[in-house]
Amino acid sequence: MAQLVRTQLLLLLVGVAAVWAAQPRTELLNVCMDAKHHKEKPSPEDQLHKQCSPWKKNSCCFANTSEEAHKDISYLYKFNWDHCGHMTPACKRHFIQDTCLYECSPNLGPWIQEVNQSWRKERILDVPLCKEDCQQWWEDCRTSYTCKSNWHRGWDWTSGYNQCPAGAACLPFHFYFPTSAALCREIWSHSYKLSNYSRGSGRCIQLWFDPAQGNPNEEVARFYALAMSAGALPRGVEPLLLSLALMQQLWLLG
Repeated sequence: MAQLVRTQLLLLLVGVAAVWAAQPRTELLNVCMDAKHHKEKPSPEDQLHKQCSPWKKNSCCFANTSEEAHKDISYLYKFNWDHCGHMTPACKRHFIQDTCLYECSPNLGPWIQEVNQSWRKERILDVPLCKEDCQQWWEDCRTSYTCKSNWHRGWDWTSGYNQCPAGAACLPFHFYFPTSAALCREIWSHSYKLSNYSRGSGRCIQLWFDPAQGNPNEEVARFYALAMSAGALPRGVEPLLLSLALMQQLWLLG
């Protein structure tokens, strides 16, 4: 009888551990990264500007941040999109949308990483952008010019905003970014990567979406949070597994 009770208890603990491990890591969902202009927690923001407006219902950015995201050399980062002459409006709209996603989205939790940087404590890494979004970004920027493949570092900031470093040639985008995958991967130090999935699949983050149809990135964040939970032990499971091991030893000794 005692052996039967031990066996049943062991099976119960195994089942609880499996269920617990399968729960999404809620700390990865509906969160804002710890960075320069982000809110501490996402909340509605009714006055978000133009391309940032899809995040009105739940946003990590303030209205003034969304306005600045649409300006050339804004106070956000003093970044000059026109560092190699006039960037075409079709190209620039992708960079504005990229800024809106970065500043406003509460659905990037699965890809947030800690960093030791003066202007932020967290960043995103390898966010899987839908392949159409990367492709269109690359296509629309083919006739614009730049002088670097990594826009996070290596600029000349002596004027107060970014200028091409000495010896860097201004060439068409496709010289520095020969493919759409290279653009999404390299431009912000691997913040993004080209996904093999398409828009609407629930498996890739969309830069562009119609808020009237809901925010598709919520489903994507849930999927990856669950996948990460399944691939690692959540906090609190280790003691449970220790209890399992002890119960097994008692059962064997009995």
